[in-house]
Amino acid sequence: MPGHRGGPGPARFRPRRATPAGTTARPRRRGPLSYWRQYLAISPFYLIFAAFSFFPVFYSLYLAFQRWDGLGTMQFVGLQQFRFLWDDPVFWLSIRNTLVIWVLSTVPTLFGALMLATLLHSVRRFKGFYRIALYLPNVTSIVAVAIFFGAVFSNNFGLVNAILGTVGISPVPWLSNPWLIKLVIALLMTWMWTGYNMIIYLAGLQAIPASIYEAAKMDGAGPVRTFFRITVPIMRPIILFTVIISTINGLQSFSEPQVLFASNAANANLGGPGQAGLTTLLYFYQSAFLNNDYGYGAAIVWAFFLLIIVLVAVNWRITQRGRKP
Repeated sequence: MPGHRGGPGPARFRPRRATPAGTTARPRRRGPLSYWRQYLAISPFYLIFAAFSFFPVFYSLYLAFQRWDGLGTMQFVGLQQFRFLWDDPVFWLSIRNTLVIWVLSTVPTLFGALMLATLLHSVRRFKGFYRIALYLPNVTSIVAVAIFFGAVFSNNFGLVNAILGTVGISPVPWLSNPWLIKLVIALLMTWMWTGYNMIIYLAGLQAIPASIYEAAKMDGAGPVRTFFRITVPIMRPIILFTVIISTINGLQSFSEPQVLFASNAANANLGGPGQAGLTTLLYFYQSAFLNNDYGYGAAIVWAFFLLIIVLVAVNWRITQRGRKP
């Protein structure tokens, strides 16, 4: 048609512009709403997390400033719960018990795990069997382990006292003496968590190049010097990780004394004789769910949370001391 000569054709017949050579076309940006299907697929996890983890944490902080028995009307009391907590001798007793049990369990757990990992790293045969055997206690039910330890260390009919009796030693009050109660709980926790930390240390040892040990051997370094001058410095970040995790787990001991001493509403002697096994979380359980004082129970766990933060920071500083920047 003469009227359209030299002019552009209809829009539907216009050719697309070719991309210049050596360049690539920019992908179109997609807005956040364009991924709604993916968000919908993962939303159940976040909804469950918000309902059963995120909300209860902040609601417990709100309860720490209230007096509430779980049924009646809440009464705002401000900082009275924390002032009473400061003067509560049972709370400080539970703190002392928790710290003693934590020290008695964490130190041998980490030291034994590192020793076992070093020995297992050097063996050549049956390595898989040893890994499974040493890790098995960690996947065993803690309730079953606590019942087993209660039977083994029983004052009257325990296996340990029966063995001691064969060599002429009188029965030991494992579950009656205040210090022995803490020792039994610490042994239980050590038996449960040594294999877990051993697997972590073993993974770290396997990542150390063999050429480093060969060079140390050529320089005349013995096994002990190699361990403290090469293995431990290289493993420092992993040791720091296990120290922090063991601190958090060790301070949260609850099921061990509860099962050992059958703590329930009918047993007023919570934590064993003299409350020697009363940990802080067990005292929280008693205050909130046995005495129906939910506000005071919330104050206990938040004060204990601050204590855990302080102890983790102290462990971090101690472990990092001497490290070159």
